[in-house]
Amino acid sequence: MILNGCDSHHGISMKENEKDLFPRLSELDRQEPIARQVPFKANYHGQELSDSYHWLKDQGYPVVDDIEVLDYLEKENSYFNAFLDPNREFVEKIFQEFKGRSEEAEESVPFEKNGYEYRWFYRPGDEYRTYSRSNLNNNQTQIILDETALAQGYDYFDIGSWRVSPDSNLLAYTYDTEGDERYKLQVIDLRTGKYLVDQLEDVQGELEFGLDGSTIIYARLEADRWHSKNIYVHKLGQNQSKDIEIFYEGDDEYFLGFYLTSDDQYLVLESTQREAQDAFVVPMDDIYSAPIKLVGREEGFTLSIDHAGNHFYILANDSHKNFRLARTHHDRPDQENWQTIEPGSDDNYLMDFQTFKDFMVIKSRQRGIDNISIRSYAGDSHSVTFPEKISTLYIEQNADFQQSFVRLGVQSMITPPMVVDYQIKQKEFIERKTKKIPSGYDKALYRTERLMATARDGTLVPVSLVYKEDIERDGTSPMLLYGYGAYGITVSPTFSTMRLSLLDRGFVYAIAHIRGGSMLGYQWYLDGKLEQRENTFNDFVDVANFLVDQKYTAAGNISIVGRSAGGELMGAAVIQAPHLWRSVNLGVPFVDVLNSMLDASLPLTPPEWKEWGNPIEDKQAFDLLRRYSPYDNITAREYPPMLVSGGLNDPRVTYWEPAKWTAKMRSTKTDNNLLVMRINMGAGHFANTGRFGRLKDYAEEYVFTLLAHNIKQ
Repeated sequence: MILNGCDSHHGISMKENEKDLFPRLSELDRQEPIARQVPFKANYHGQELSDSYHWLKDQGYPVVDDIEVLDYLEKENSYFNAFLDPNREFVEKIFQEFKGRSEEAEESVPFEKNGYEYRWFYRPGDEYRTYSRSNLNNNQTQIILDETALAQGYDYFDIGSWRVSPDSNLLAYTYDTEGDERYKLQVIDLRTGKYLVDQLEDVQGELEFGLDGSTIIYARLEADRWHSKNIYVHKLGQNQSKDIEIFYEGDDEYFLGFYLTSDDQYLVLESTQREAQDAFVVPMDDIYSAPIKLVGREEGFTLSIDHAGNHFYILANDSHKNFRLARTHHDRPDQENWQTIEPGSDDNYLMDFQTFKDFMVIKSRQRGIDNISIRSYAGDSHSVTFPEKISTLYIEQNADFQQSFVRLGVQSMITPPMVVDYQIKQKEFIERKTKKIPSGYDKALYRTERLMATARDGTLVPVSLVYKEDIERDGTSPMLLYGYGAYGITVSPTFSTMRLSLLDRGFVYAIAHIRGGSMLGYQWYLDGKLEQRENTFNDFVDVANFLVDQKYTAAGNISIVGRSAGGELMGAAVIQAPHLWRSVNLGVPFVDVLNSMLDASLPLTPPEWKEWGNPIEDKQAFDLLRRYSPYDNITAREYPPMLVSGGLNDPRVTYWEPAKWTAKMRSTKTDNNLLVMRINMGAGHFANTGRFGRLKDYAEEYVFTLLAHNIKQ
C-alpha cells in the first residue's frame, strides 16, 4: 500500500491549501481485481436498464457455487488482505486497545424467575457467553448453556433465543451456524444435561414454551423463503412433521412474529408489514383455540400489546402518529372498546412499555430526548429523573411480573452503560452494574453535545457529537460521521469503548439523526421513506456541511460509515458529494436498490415494497429509485477511498450488492484512490459473532479510516 505524501496529486480535487492537510490512500502496488463485464439488459415502463455485473448473482441462489463468482470474491478478499498485510501491526495495536477496554470476565446482572437466578458471563479468553442459574433455595449453581462449547468447529455461531420451561426442567434454544438466519431448535433436560430427541429445522429465532412445558411454540420458515407463514406448536417427543399449525399468513408481504405478555397469560401473534399489522391473542391455557383478533390490517397501523389483571394494554398509532396508550377489558378486545389512558402528541413519541402487577413503565421520546415514566393502574404517573438530560434509556429485561421495581439501562456518549433498579415507591435507584473499562477511562476528558443542523429545505436535523475536551474548533479536526436513516430506527447516542481510539487521536465523532429514523417521532420516519426517501441523503450531506461551517471539521476531512440501509446512505452520499469525504465505509450496503426491488423472486423483496416502493407496478416508484439508487448512479469521476464489506450468506443484503458496487465503481471511477472489499465467506448480515472476532473486524475498519487521515499509530 502507498500512502500519498504532501505532494500527492491523486484523489478528489481540493483547494491547494488543503492538499497538504489531507493526504489520501491510493491504490495498492499490485493488480486490483477486475470483474468481467457481461451485457445484460431489461425493460421496465418503456425504459432500458443495462447491468454489466448482473452475472455476479449466482443463478442457483441461495446456493452459491458458481466458480467464477466465488473466484472473483476470493480475489477481492486477497486484495483486501494485501492492503492489510503491511498494516498488521497497526491493526493489532487497535485491537489490543479495544480488548484492553473490555472485561475479560464480564457478567450480567442476574434476574429471577421461578425460584432461580439467571445470569450470563464470559470466561477469560472466551468468544461467547456461558449461561448459568443458581437455585435460590440451596444456592447451587448450574451451567445451563455454554455458547463457547457449542460454537466449536463453526466459523459462525449465533443463539437466536433461549427459554426455560415453566417447571424449570427444560431449556430450549435456537441457533444458526451459517449466518443465513435459518435457525435450528434443540432442547436440553436440565436435570440430566442430556439433549432430547427433538431437533427442529428451519425455524425463526424466537420460541416459547407452552404452560405445561411439554410443547414449544415456534415459527417455521418456508423452504425458499426467509420469513414464516406458519406458527406451530411442537409436542416434545414427536416428529416435527406432526406439529400443529395455530396461525397462518398467506400474504408474502407480511412477517409473522409472536411473544408472551409480561404476565405469561397470553401469546401475542403479529402479522406485520411496513405499513399495516394484524394482531391476535391466544390464551396460553388454551393454546389451540382460535386466535382472538384485536385489530385488522389497516394502512399505516402498528401496535404492541401487553396484559395485566383483566385488561390488555395497547400502544397504537391509530389516533396519532406518535402513538397512544390504551386499555380494554380482555373480554372486549375489539378496537371500538379501547380507552385511551395516555394520548399521543406531536412532542411526545410513545415508544415502548411493559406491564407489571402494580404498575407499568413507559418509554417515550420528547423532542428527541429519551424519557422513562411510571404509571399506576389508578392513573398516577411520574417521570424518572436521570443526571444527564441527553441520555439513551432502555427498559431492560424484567422477568418477574410481581416485582416492585423496574430494571432500566442508561448511558450517553460519555457515560458508560449502567443498569439500575428503580424502586417505584421510594423513587430511588439501586445501581446494579456499570460497565468497567479495565484500561481506564476519565469521563471529564470528553464532551458531548446535541446540535440542530439546518437542512436545505429548512428542516432542523439533530446531530449528536462527542470529542475530547481539548479539541479546538478551528476546522482542522478529523471527523467520523455515522448515519442510518431507515425503517424508523433511531441511532441512539450511546457509549462506545472502541470509539475512544478515534477520540484519543483527535477525532470528532458525530451521529446524524436524519429523516427516515424516528429521533423526532414517527413523522420523522415517514419523511424519509418512499417518495420522501431523498430527504435522508440530503439531510446527511447537509449535516456534514453544517459541521464544516461550525468549524468542527473541514470538507475533505470527514470519514463516513453506515451499514445495511446505512450503507445505501453511504452510497448516496458519496454519489452526491464525493468532495466532502476523506473515506467511506460501506457495511453490507443496500446499494443496488432498484434491481433488488425489481426482483420479486428474492424472498425479502415483496415485504420491502412498502418501504421503498414497487418499481415493477409503479412507474413513479421506478423513476424515483432509478434517480437515487447508488449503483445506478456511479459515473466517471473521482471518488474517495472506500472499504466495502458483505457476507456470502446474508439474506438481507445479498452478497452481490457490495460485489456489484465494487466492480462497477472500480471500472468507472477516474481516481486511483484505494477501493477494497471484504466478503465474509462464512457469515451473513451480522458478520463475525465472537466478541473478539468482532473487535478484530472493527480494528481493520478503524485502521482503514485512520490511514485515510494519515494517522499511522
